Amino acid sequence: MSGDDPGPMGGERGLVRGIKIAFGVTVLGAAGFAVAYGLGGNTQLLGLGLGVAFAGLAAGLFLWGRHLLPSGGFVEQRPPLSAPTRQRQLLAEAAGGPQSPIHRRGLVGMLVLAAGSIAVAALFPLRSLLSFRRPDPVTQLRHTAWQTGGLRLVTPDGVPVRAADVTAENIQIVVPEGHARDGDAPAFVVRIDGNPVAYSLLCTHAGCPVALYEQSTGHLLCPCHQSAFNLKAGAKPIAGPAARPLPGLPIEVDEQGYLRATGDFTGPPGAGFWSRT
Repeated sequence: MSGDDPGPMGGERGLVRGIKIAFGVTVLGAAGFAVAYGLGGNTQLLGLGLGVAFAGLAAGLFLWGRHLLPSGGFVEQRPPLSAPTRQRQLLAEAAGGPQSPIHRRGLVGMLVLAAGSIAVAALFPLRSLLSFRRPDPVTQLRHTAWQTGGLRLVTPDGVPVRAADVTAENIQIVVPEGHARDGDAPAFVVRIDGNPVAYSLLCTHAGCPVALYEQSTGHLLCPCHQSAFNLKAGAKPIAGPAARPLPGLPIEVDEQGYLRATGDFTGPPGAGFWSRT
């Protein structure tokens, strides 16, 4: 028996079963890709899922085309153009019946399922490019947790800050209440000319924390690249590579004497990005 001969009915059934298993592996690989993407998108798992999916699809198509479809070259006299009616009926039944090389034993359904599973899996990363109800990346860069307004200013340990606790000698680092882990939200408060003011803690050059304060001049220094900001002039940069002022945080004092933000920073916090308008 040659390698191209599917053999008796038992051998053919085994081939059909193998093709279905290969297409089933494709479905499993595509499902694994979707699950890995939903759990965080581990690169190795994503690649493994796609590899398994396409390998199963390729194996199934190879077995189908190699063993179940006619192969080789054939030379045949052209039949008459007007074949008898009965002959045309038999040809149509052979080509489209359940035992035809194309439709036999549900292989087309498995092929559609396998190819469809890959298409559905591809929709998962495509969805990440669409906003739906989530803001686009530029909007996310422009806004922080402060934008909801009304959030109390608390220390990194979660202690609410009162206006009476703010001094002119030192800055007090604060975060929005309930959002202590947001990397773009840290700010600081200090008393300038008798009034508490708040600004972003992140340098507008490279995003380092600006934590060196000089009370006598009202200057704030970034230790990373020596950018300096004048808090008595709206936190404008006066030295170093920083080109933008520190974004201000609008605040108010509530009835209990605690400081609350009335809105978001006046500009994107931290290092600038591609759009500063």
